[in-house]
Amino acid sequence: MKHLLILMTDQLRPDALGAYGNPYVQTPTLDALAAESVIFDRAITPSPVCVPARLSLLSGQYANRHGNSNNNPGLSYRGEGFYSMLTKAGFNSCCVGKMHHVWDRYGSMGFSRRDTQEELSHPDDDYTAFIEKNYPGVFDYNGMRSEMYYVPQISQLPAEAHPTQWIGDRSVEFIENCDPDKPTFLMSSFIHPHPPFCPPAPWNKLYRSDKLPAPFIPEDTSELKPLLHKTFDADRLGISPLDALRLKNFYYACVSFVDYQISRIIDALRRRGMYDDTVILFISDHGECLGDYRNMGKRTMLSSASAIPFMLRVPGMAPGRRSDPVSLVDVAPTLLSLFGVPYDPSEFDGVNILKDRHELVYSQYNCHEKGVYMVAGETDKLIYHGARKQYYYFDRSPETHDLYPELAGTERVKYLKEKLDAYRAADTGKADAPASGESAAVNYFGVSRMDHNARLAKEAARIPEGYTIDLRRPNKKEIF
Repeated sequence: MKHLLILMTDQLRPDALGAYGNPYVQTPTLDALAAESVIFDRAITPSPVCVPARLSLLSGQYANRHGNSNNNPGLSYRGEGFYSMLTKAGFNSCCVGKMHHVWDRYGSMGFSRRDTQEELSHPDDDYTAFIEKNYPGVFDYNGMRSEMYYVPQISQLPAEAHPTQWIGDRSVEFIENCDPDKPTFLMSSFIHPHPPFCPPAPWNKLYRSDKLPAPFIPEDTSELKPLLHKTFDADRLGISPLDALRLKNFYYACVSFVDYQISRIIDALRRRGMYDDTVILFISDHGECLGDYRNMGKRTMLSSASAIPFMLRVPGMAPGRRSDPVSLVDVAPTLLSLFGVPYDPSEFDGVNILKDRHELVYSQYNCHEKGVYMVAGETDKLIYHGARKQYYYFDRSPETHDLYPELAGTERVKYLKEKLDAYRAADTGKADAPASGESAAVNYFGVSRMDHNARLAKEAARIPEGYTIDLRRPNKKEIF
């Protein structure tokens, strides 16, 4: 084994892939990769929100240790991370696409090369520069947000300029120009299927809403509502069950378009004679409710958002499926071990999952009295809701009914409670702590006030006399 390819998506739930049993979605590339991989059926995000989940991937640590349990780049982990460790070990390394969690958004972050696409316009972003040079009249090239956040959209851009294809193009370019005789590490990190769901034409025509499975809405949905983020309540957003199916239609289209870009990356590896020597990891940071429980988005420990795909292809290793729990914190020690890069196990919460197995894994969103915490085993999970000071227990996915009132006195639940309380007690996070530097002026979506105002002024200049753009700065409650 000489090379490493990490394929990462954003907000992809595992049951949106053929390899995880979805009979509707078209993912031939990932299905073929799955046939050569170990598929982990019980992969759990360390946090159902982007920044802390991605920091856990980088650091190999849970949020209670790296200290960031919300989407706040100002609280980012400042350790070395395993990307840098691989680069120092001699890998020609490159990251293409979204990192999102970094304090230095456009720095190298330990890679030999980094092609940035951080989903929002910024003068230092490589994809922003590409669009402004080649498509100067397009402003919402990652899809329109605000009240359009959960509205199905067709991209304003042709497929060849779409952010998903740009990541595919840059990834292929890197492979085509690298030295195949030297160790190579490529991380291709796709924004999609993160909302807004805006596939390019004609990919938006792949699916029909009336042919797709309806969202999962159990009878006890109202009982489980406290475990869902109220900002994304489908009833509050005016999203009907039919609207949710239309959103799923475009969500699947985004997934298929990502699948196609992955096929191009893998084909490039084959052309260069590198495929047979390449370890390939396919993951996501968290899932997406997609209408389940009459909710959209993430920020919940229910499986719609907390379960993630996790597939590992190692040349010479037999494919198969595993049901033991794994986490993004396991990526660093597993990959470093595979490539013989020395590390201190005490620096990681994860393990080399090719040799060791977890009994339990952990997840959290926010912290302390505002935090929601989870411990998950092979088939069950215990959740603690800080604001309500309440425990929830489930013994299957998807979750239908809280079993904690009935089973709180059992040995299993008491054991999980002991483990979860110990995790909570060790939490070093700071709730809603102020950021420093640039991130202190960052809004909900990571755009500085200066960037936001400059963009609005640019757009406003194109509006004919007699019409005006609302220049108010939106607050969190106004943004989905």
